[in-house]
Amino acid sequence: MHGIHWLGHDTFRFDGPPSVMVDPYQLPGTYPAADIILITHEHFDHCSPEDVARVRTPESVVVAPAAAAAMLPAPVEEAVAGRQLLVKGIPVSVLPAYNTEKHFHPRNAGGVGYLFKIAGVHIYHAGDTDQIPEMAGLAPDLALLPVSGTYVMTAEEAVAAARALGAGTVVPMHWGSIVGDRRDAERLVALLAGSGINVVLPERE
Repeated sequence: MHGIHWLGHDTFRFDGPPSVMVDPYQLPGTYPAADIILITHEHFDHCSPEDVARVRTPESVVVAPAAAAAMLPAPVEEAVAGRQLLVKGIPVSVLPAYNTEKHFHPRNAGGVGYLFKIAGVHIYHAGDTDQIPEMAGLAPDLALLPVSGTYVMTAEEAVAAARALGAGTVVPMHWGSIVGDRRDAERLVALLAGSGINVVLPERE
């Protein structure tokens, strides 16, 4: 995927311009700064103040829900589900992210996902979530969906989410660190084979 980098777990960089990073965590070596930094929620593997600091400059815009924003130096643009933002010329829709039958990410905790457009591509980063009604019909070109179960969707549930979204291409995430492994990602590939939904299984950078 040209210009799109998976750095493990839920961490992605999009080269842009402007460059966007989502949930920087355990970044490898020296990593380039990001123009926009999007944080989905306050858990340590998604809101890592030291990793945010590594890619933040005085010109960077950081967007995060209230609980995560409280962990980071100001200024931080608050992300509230349902809000529409324009960040450095990029439209960003803030969407809810929550568990439906688990207690790890309750809806009232304020975790979010993001739908944004960069270089003409609509990208949906689901955050830590199960399949939820708010996904229906978003129709992203690229959907980044968790697949490891336990705290988030399983691969089987991600298939249902991909169909509900109307996604063009899906990238499995939330595996290979903390919970889940490559088998979860490969299961998504197998389950969507022949569906008309493209699946890209990236290598960790």
